[in-house]
Amino acid sequence: MAEHSFVRCWLHLLWGTLDYQKVLTEEARRKLSKYFYQYAKDKGIYMKINHVNPDHVHALIELPSKMTIEDLFHLFKGSSSHWINQNSIVEKKFAWEKGYAAFSVSHSKLDQVIKFIAEQEQRHWNMTFEQELNELIKRHELITVEKGKTV
Repeated sequence: MAEHSFVRCWLHLLWGTLDYQKVLTEEARRKLSKYFYQYAKDKGIYMKINHVNPDHVHALIELPSKMTIEDLFHLFKGSSSHWINQNSIVEKKFAWEKGYAAFSVSHSKLDQVIKFIAEQEQRHWNMTFEQELNELIKRHELITVEKGKTV
């Protein structure tokens, strides 16, 4: 990065398990969350918070200036699916759904997004991942998606 260049780009990332199947057990979710924090650190990516649900992941990261959003997902999804399978974290062969969602986050809204991610357990008592995703897509004025097509 140039000597006098300053960049801060926060992103709320979401991606789901293949066919949005609830294959991640509580233990798998805990291990995967730790894995994501360490992997992000190793790659020079600041991850503020993540939450691994049984069928999807939320993460709030600061996008490095020389990395694209596509690069981020390629790294996180590729490395984690390999790690999950290599370490038998789930019973069957694991894969992530194709696609993802990424939303820019204003620095002034960070606390709201952190709270949103931290409260995932309670949120999903009454809402599926698909419903949550469609709500976020509408909030960001994007198109509504069909199950299995985006994240």
